[in-house]
Amino acid sequence: MSTILHVSPTGSDSATGDEGSPMRTINRAARAAMPGDTVLIHEGVYREWVRPPRTGRGEDRRITFAAAPGEHPVLKGSEPVGGWERESGPVWRAEIPNALFGDFNPFAEQVEGDWIVYPSREAPRKHLGEVYLDGKSLYEVTSRAEVDAPAPRTEDVDQWTGVAEPVRDPERTRYVWYAQVGEDTTTVWANFQGADPNKSLVEVNVRRSVFYPASHHIDYITVRGLELAHAATPWAPPTADQPGLIGPNWAKGWVIEDCDIHDAKCSAVSLGKEGSSGANWATERLDRPGYQYQLEAVFSALRIGWSKELIGGHTVRRNRIHDCGQTGIVGHLGCVFSVIEDNHIHHIATKREFYGYEIGGIKLHAAIDTVIRHNLIEDCTLGTWLDWQAQGTRVTRNVYRCNTRDLFIEVSHGPYIVDHNVLASRVSLEGHSQGGAYLNNLVLGAVANQPIIERPTPYHLPHTTQVAGYAAIRGGDDRYIGNILLSTTGEDAFADPPAHRKVSDGTAVLDGHPHGVEAYLAQVDDPSQGDHVRFEGVALPVHVRDNAYGNGAPAYEAEVRPVHLGRARARLEGDADDPDGICLVTELPEGFAGAALRTVAGRDLGRAWYPDAAYENPDGTEAFADIDLVGEAKDHDAAYPAGPLARLKAGSGRTRIW
Repeated sequence: MSTILHVSPTGSDSATGDEGSPMRTINRAARAAMPGDTVLIHEGVYREWVRPPRTGRGEDRRITFAAAPGEHPVLKGSEPVGGWERESGPVWRAEIPNALFGDFNPFAEQVEGDWIVYPSREAPRKHLGEVYLDGKSLYEVTSRAEVDAPAPRTEDVDQWTGVAEPVRDPERTRYVWYAQVGEDTTTVWANFQGADPNKSLVEVNVRRSVFYPASHHIDYITVRGLELAHAATPWAPPTADQPGLIGPNWAKGWVIEDCDIHDAKCSAVSLGKEGSSGANWATERLDRPGYQYQLEAVFSALRIGWSKELIGGHTVRRNRIHDCGQTGIVGHLGCVFSVIEDNHIHHIATKREFYGYEIGGIKLHAAIDTVIRHNLIEDCTLGTWLDWQAQGTRVTRNVYRCNTRDLFIEVSHGPYIVDHNVLASRVSLEGHSQGGAYLNNLVLGAVANQPIIERPTPYHLPHTTQVAGYAAIRGGDDRYIGNILLSTTGEDAFADPPAHRKVSDGTAVLDGHPHGVEAYLAQVDDPSQGDHVRFEGVALPVHVRDNAYGNGAPAYEAEVRPVHLGRARARLEGDADDPDGICLVTELPEGFAGAALRTVAGRDLGRAWYPDAAYENPDGTEAFADIDLVGEAKDHDAAYPAGPLARLKAGSGRTRIW
């Protein structure tokens, strides 16, 4: 029989947990909870790292941690700090006993690891510590002198594109802190810009995580309706342990829903890798590239039970995830077979306090059979980055806007499907992969394409983690069908792109690839030559048809039935919190009526080249691009306009999309 355990800041850990006799801490209730039980958390602030010790026993015997109905509990990894002494003007100093931190002092821990980037070996490092004034984080500086009179930052240069980006709130960049860690105390200097810290709430990071098991295989946990904030999470590359503010820690079947998750130093939600299969060895050992250790991590994970039966299958839905330094959702290997849907993810890595090649609103490696559906991802340096082994992955019905870059799919063989999305940022789509199907999207920014020969990447038996082989990323094997491309950004999207990276407003990035399998086979059909000569330099085939191009966006040279619209406009208006939400406003010429096509099915897409796998749903059934951006179902036997909306028409239109 299931039990409901109550937790309240006014309770006692010696209490029974009944409604009239609540426990004081969530950890105490977690130790008492059995499979099938629910822990109801009442209004108040809880400063603890919740580490559930006991696993659920399946979908029907979960252990649930939920906000009490109508109440707003807040879990924080920070502690308040008082006793500030003014040094001069807006600068104050606090002496924090190191006993507050225990054996983990975030102010002594650097943001460091594989694929982190600093200007030089000698450049000062940033730290996992953080200072908050009335709930808002300050900026770390690297010397005491910089605290006194910081000038506001008005723009930052994006490290990937090389293009200057405006700072979200320049005045806020003048709120800064610096720390020195001594034997017994940590001294923090902070410029609060006229605020009195002894009359305000000042908090500092203390705990690495807020809701994260200490052990692996704590399965079937539900976390619902909580605010979770302030965690000193470390840099989380795919070659290391990947702790988050909240996450399952190498387990199966978690549900994280209806939460407000924010202010993780690095990553908020982790669906990631554990430490035994890699621990920043490229940085530590300096003997091999990180991607070699990443490849080895795949096989190491298989040896410790990386399988559908034991790992992944998580659900992350209806959360607000924001204001984190590295990622909103991160994961390597542990994210398999998961669903990420209906989330609002925003302001990820926009403080730009540190940089590395593992940043994004969502950053996943090996997202096998993972569905990313109907999320709003905005105001991030990069919206979504699917890196390595995007196989059976689907990115569908999402809205991307106001990001530096929207969607980046790297070194994957497919099959993966990207359909019915709005990609509205300056750089909309980067496909440094092969085997992708891009269907019925609205693309308002530049498109980039790049082969990556030097990084052979695994592919898998369909719907499993079992490795079937590995191959280099030659580029191609992509399908572009029924998209609308209206960008005028072109090569200006990147300040100085590499010579082998093609950038365009349209599908012309695929020029040079043969159209269709037969055209490819004709190029390699020479029995007088060996493999090396026959295949060297021959690009994989592509399949491109029925796309609509506006404002001069160039089509792939061999496209079937392209529609050139001339002048066309589309923009997003409104805010997620507005009563009217976010609307897509369009002005399309009469010629758009000719941009129509039948609903695309998996059988229309062929098979991904190297995996030799069909475009299927995670359960093995045929995939259909038959649900539009706003959830309207499409008849499989009918024709619909190009783009993400089944009812999109020529002329002026306005449609609420979020």
